[in-house]
Formats: sequence, C-alpha cells, structure tokens
Amino acid sequence: MEQKLRNLSQEALTALGAAHTPEELNDIRVKYLGKKGEVTQVLRGMGALSAEERPKLGQVANEVRVAIEKALEERNNRVKEAQKEKMLAAETIDITLPGNRFGLGRLHPLTQVMQEIENIFMGLGFKIAEGPEIELDYYNFEALNLPKDHPARDMQDTFFINPEVLLRTHTSPVQARTMEKMVPQVPIKIICPGRVYRRDDDATHSPMFHQVEGLVVDKHITFADLKGILATFAKQMFGPETKTRLRPSYFPFTEPSAEVDISCFNCKGSGCRVCKGSGWLEILGSGMVHPRVLEMSGYNPEEVTGFAFGMGVERIAMLKYGIDDLRLLFDNDLRFLAQF
Repeated sequence: MEQKLRNLSQEALTALGAAHTPEELNDIRVKYLGKKGEVTQVLRGMGALSAEERPKLGQVANEVRVAIEKALEERNNRVKEAQKEKMLAAETIDITLPGNRFGLGRLHPLTQVMQEIENIFMGLGFKIAEGPEIELDYYNFEALNLPKDHPARDMQDTFFINPEVLLRTHTSPVQARTMEKMVPQVPIKIICPGRVYRRDDDATHSPMFHQVEGLVVDKHITFADLKGILATFAKQMFGPETKTRLRPSYFPFTEPSAEVDISCFNCKGSGCRVCKGSGWLEILGSGMVHPRVLEMSGYNPEEVTGFAFGMGVERIAMLKYGIDDLRLLFDNDLRFLAQF
C-alpha cells in the first residue's frame, strides 16, 4: 500500500507537469485528491492494517498529499502567468498605426447666424444688452406704447404666466429697460439678442425663436441714420451687391415705421420662387422710436430722437442658407446640421 501511494504521487506529479490549462489541473486534483480520488481510495483501505502499520502509512499518505497539493499550486501559478502573458501579447497596441478620427462638433446654424449679426453690429459701434425672458407686462407692452386692451397686442400671441407676468414676445423690453436705466445719458447704441416666445407653430413659425433688436438714441438721430445702418448690415450679411428697400408699415413703438426688404440674392431681383416673383425679400421691421416710448423711459422727445429695428434670427438663417422649413433648425437631425 505504501508503494502504491508513492506510485500515485509520481503519476500525479508527471500529469501536473504536462497540464497547460486550469481545467486540466482541476481534473488532476479531482482524480487524485477528490472524495473518490485514487489517493483517497487507498487511505480508505487503512482499516485492514495492523495498529503498528497504520502510523507509518498515515505519515506516507500525508507526505504524498502535501507533495501533490504543493505541485498543484506551483503548476497553477505558472499556468496563470503563461495565460496572462499570452493575453497581453494578443492585446499589444501598435502605436505606429494611425489613430481613429473623431467627429468634431460644430456651432448650430442659428448660433452661427446670431454671432455673425452680433459681430456686424459690434463693428458698427453697438454694445450687447440682455434682459429677462420671463418679463413683466409693463416692459413687454405698456412701456412700448401698448397699453392694456390695445388692439395691437393681438399681433403677438402671448404666453401669460399670470395677468402681469409673461414670456417675452420680443426683445424690445430690453430697450425699454436700458433707456430707463440710462436716462438722461446719451448716446445709447445697443443690440438685444435673445430668445422670445409666441403661440405659433408651423413651417415658418416656432413657439420659441430668436430675435435681435437694435436701438440708437441720441441728439439729431434721423431716419437716414437708420437706413444707412440697415443698408450696411444687409451688405455685410448677404453680400456687397445687396440692395435695400424700405416700405411703410406700422409698429406701436415706432413712428414712422418701415419694413425692410433686400434684393433677392437668388435671382438678383429678376423674380424667382424664393422671392415669389417680386425680386425682394423681407428681413426685418424698423422705425423711429415713438415719442411716447421716449417719454415713458424718462427722455424728452424734444431733445433726443432714436431709431429701433428688430429681426428674427431664424428668418435671416433661412434666407441666408436657403432653408424652406423653420422646423429643420430645431429637429437636431445631424444630417441637416452637418451641412453647416
């Protein structure tokens, strides 16, 4: 029985030396040391031995078990190390290979147009003014010559939060706030870019859109100054060949008021689908600041005058890039946005 144990030990050590995977090592452990293993089976036969032979055989059996377990642990460590080296070799990164290109983000076309508008007017000496998007009825309407129940309020479908608080329908409240803060100082020369809100939604309107309003207040400001500023803006935004045309219009906060058109950049004024055959494209509204608006802000209309204008950034972007549906600007479709 002692010789059999030593033979099993030698077999086990030889088998361990030929094993190369954790699965093979586990099979060897079960074969020799498991509950039904060969070494275990030999030990179960010790009951037939005499009392003098049992201690000696027990000692040999213990030596065999310890030798197999030690060899099993050492071989297991070597197998794991070999597998680790093999895995690292397979995952080696070749740093000489060219890298993968990542797509870079771009500014949204509305942001591009907004920045271009701002840069043009800052180049003409304007400063940027900002105001709250949640506005008081007073600044959105009353301070702009639109008292309560004025019929012109219906021109703007307003989101009211309560009877005195609303989402601003234009950026003109910033003009009223600026004049109120600056009075009696002149000159005032500002543009007011920002988001505005109206209850409207179709191919050419959005419930949230962007406007840029401009305001100049000083002594001896005339309509000719307004026309010169807007003609310069149109040429820089749409090209040096762009012509401008002013048509009489009505806005409660300016008098006289005018709609501003530019010559169609698609047909050069000859008439096409873009301009609906007229040769002109409307881009913004403008006019001389109403004396009543100046008075409500604290200025004396006998001493100072001013002009104001306002444009929709989406309108400018659609004309500049030939976009026929405003909703494309808000769909976040990368196939569309990637063109800009």
